[in-house]
Amino acid sequence: MVSAKNLKNKRRRIYFDHAAATPVDPSVQATMAPYFSEIFGNASSVHWSGRQALQAVDQARAMVARFLRCQPHEIIFTAGGTESDNIVIQGLARPGEHIITSKIEHPAILESCGAVAKRGVAITSLDVDRNGLINIAGLKQAIKKNTRLISIMYVNNEIGTIQPIAEIGRLVKAVNSQRKKENLPLIYFHTDAVQAALYCPISVVALGVDLLSLSAHKIYGPKGIGVLYCRNNTPIMPIQFGGSHEFSLRPGSLNVPGIVGLGRAIELLLNKKKVTAEAKRIKKLRDELIAGVRYCIPRAKINGDLKKRVVANAHFSFAGVDSENLLLLLDQAGIDASAGSACAAGSLQSSHVLAALGQNQLAPTGNLRITLGKFNTQEEVRYFLTALVGVIKKLNKY
Repeated sequence: MVSAKNLKNKRRRIYFDHAAATPVDPSVQATMAPYFSEIFGNASSVHWSGRQALQAVDQARAMVARFLRCQPHEIIFTAGGTESDNIVIQGLARPGEHIITSKIEHPAILESCGAVAKRGVAITSLDVDRNGLINIAGLKQAIKKNTRLISIMYVNNEIGTIQPIAEIGRLVKAVNSQRKKENLPLIYFHTDAVQAALYCPISVVALGVDLLSLSAHKIYGPKGIGVLYCRNNTPIMPIQFGGSHEFSLRPGSLNVPGIVGLGRAIELLLNKKKVTAEAKRIKKLRDELIAGVRYCIPRAKINGDLKKRVVANAHFSFAGVDSENLLLLLDQAGIDASAGSACAAGSLQSSHVLAALGQNQLAPTGNLRITLGKFNTQEEVRYFLTALVGVIKKLNKY
C-alpha cells in the first residue's frame, strides 16, 4: 500500500485524464465526512440515525432534481453510469422489440445491448461520420414499428463530440405523436450524459429525454455513486432484486456518504457564473494544447469534431506509434493521460470509437486522449507539450 507520507514525497504529477475520473472537490469531501462517522445510520431505518440519513438522501435527491429540472421521485440513485445504463437497456426493451443506438456508445450500452440481443431484442447500431456525429435522417429511417428505445450518448467519452440530443428529443416527440394516432407503442429516449454534466445544458425537459445517466466521479464527486433519471410512468423494470429501495427499481442499502457527495458536487454545478467562467478557462488551455501539438507535431491527427465537442477534450492519433509505449513514456515524464475509455484500458483493446470513425485498427497508431480539469494550469499544458515532443522523438517516428 502507498502511504500518505510516500505520496507527499513524490513530485507533483500532471493529471490530464479527467474523463476517466475527477479529483473529489474539497468541499465535497468536507460535506461527506460526517456521514462516515457521525450520521452513519441506514436510510431505511425508522430510528433517529436512520431518519437523519434519509433526510440527507432526500436533500441530495432534491438537489439533483433541481439540476435536471425534474421531480425528486424521478431520480434513482445507482452505483454509477454503468449501472444506470444497464438498468435502461435491460429493464425496458422486451423480446421482439427494437433498440436503436450508435456504434460509438460507452461499453455499458453496447455490451448491455449485446446481452438483450441474445434474448430476442433487435439492435440497430447507427454509423457516425468521420467527426463522430450521427445523422438524424439516418436515425429517423432506422425507426420501426417495434422500436421501443433510442439510446444515444450526449458526449462521447473518448473523442468528446457532442451529439444533437435536443434535436433527437424533438424527433422522438414528433414520432410518438404519430404513433399514438396509429395505436403503436411509444418510443423512449435515453442519453448517457456522464461526460456532459460539467459542460452541457442538462435540462431533461429541454433535451426531451425520458431517461438519463449521470456519474458523480466525472463531476468532482466520489466514485461508486450515480443517477438514473427516469421520467414518471416510464415502464422500466428492475434488473436486480432484494428490496424496495429507490422506488423498487434499484435494491440495496443506500450509499449515504456517496449520495451526499453527489448532491454537493451537483450543487457546485448550479453556480452557473463560476461554471461558465471555468469552462472558458479550460477551453483556452485546451485550444493552446491543440495548437501546440499541431505546431510541434504537424502529422498528428485530431480525432472528432473540433466545434461540436466539450471544451476539456483533445484526442490525437500518431501513425506508427504504439499507444502503450506512448502512455508509458508520458507516465515516466509525470503525466497521467490515456488512449481512450477507462472501461477498456485494462484490456489494451482497439478503440471501437476510432474504428467507427474509419481508423485502420490493424495499422500501428498511438492514440492519446487529453481531458483537462479545473485544477490544471497553463504551466502544465506547456510542460506537456515539451514532454510529448521528447516522447515522440524517443519513439523515432517524428
